[in-house]
Amino acid sequence: MKAMKRIGLIGGLGPESTLDYYREIINSFKDEKGTLNYPEVIIYSVNLSEFLNYMKIKAYDQVVTVFLEKITALKNAGADFAAITANTPHLLFDQISKRSELPLISIVEATCREAVRKGLKKPGLFGTGFTMSATFYQASFNQHGMEVVIPAQRDREVIHNKLFSEIEQGIFKDETRQILLDILQRMVRENHIDSLILGCTEFPLILPQVEYAGIPMLNTTQIHVKAIVEYCSSGK
Repeated sequence: MKAMKRIGLIGGLGPESTLDYYREIINSFKDEKGTLNYPEVIIYSVNLSEFLNYMKIKAYDQVVTVFLEKITALKNAGADFAAITANTPHLLFDQISKRSELPLISIVEATCREAVRKGLKKPGLFGTGFTMSATFYQASFNQHGMEVVIPAQRDREVIHNKLFSEIEQGIFKDETRQILLDILQRMVRENHIDSLILGCTEFPLILPQVEYAGIPMLNTTQIHVKAIVEYCSSGK
């Protein structure tokens, strides 16, 4: 039986998508023979409120310190590598990864590779207000000749509010889904985007289809899980 690396996940950002990560990782190892050869997974579920409070006041040094502490805890628990199960912390991915005691799998780099593979040129981006206002997705995608388009200011405020008042809490309303789709359709019509980055790992829970408004969704959870599984399966 091939050796697998032990997976470390920093979860809780939010809890609903952390469940999705675990489920998708396990499903990736299921086979018709029923061998039950699943990887070892260590999850450190962090305090979402603490993280958001630091982000709101731009206390980025504290954020980096918090994540480095969690990574160290995962290493001490036996993890061979780690992944942060959320997009927003990747605003500080470079600072975290440079000081990390474990190899880290980037959700942004994995999503960029998938967009290149699909031949995309102009993806839109949904995410938290922090993610949409930052430029870490643009910086990665621009290197490969892609333009990342964010929603208009008012739409960004609506998306952020719905994320934290409903979706992060596991509340998925049909009217909220329609609001998101209306914003998406407007971006297709006005900005001519050719795809949409679901740049919050909760979005695939309310927008589960592979395509909306005639364009593909870049499901960052699934893309990240695939990269995690590939690294895990590469052996010790």
